[in-house]
Amino acid sequence: QVQLVESGGGLVQAGGSLRLSCAASGTIFSINAMGWYRQVPGKQRELVASITSSSGTNLADSVKGRFTISRDNAKNTVYLQMNSLKPEDTGVYYCKAQINYNYYWGQGTQVTVSS
Repeated sequence: QVQLVESGGGLVQAGGSLRLSCAASGTIFSINAMGWYRQVPGKQRELVASITSSSGTNLADSVKGRFTISRDNAKNTVYLQMNSLKPEDTGVYYCKAQINYNYYWGQGTQVTVSS
């Protein structure tokens, strides 16, 4: 059984930083793309950043220059370094990964940025 567990969310002031982690566990043969999504009440979940198995990255325009996505394949973990945080970055951040050719979601971690 495959599981994704996120950590690192919390409350931070505008201009601050947070680092999110998402670790995959279970019977894993391959992990392809991994990514981070954000959801706020009343809106659809949106892609924030993604990274391929060869570490090619894609970032939403709203976070370019502030967020960085990376992965450690030896640890089956993806990270999201968030700098210069803004109140509009507030939301629940979900990890998604393609593992063994199936897609899995984490449980989500709350990020709140105060002004």
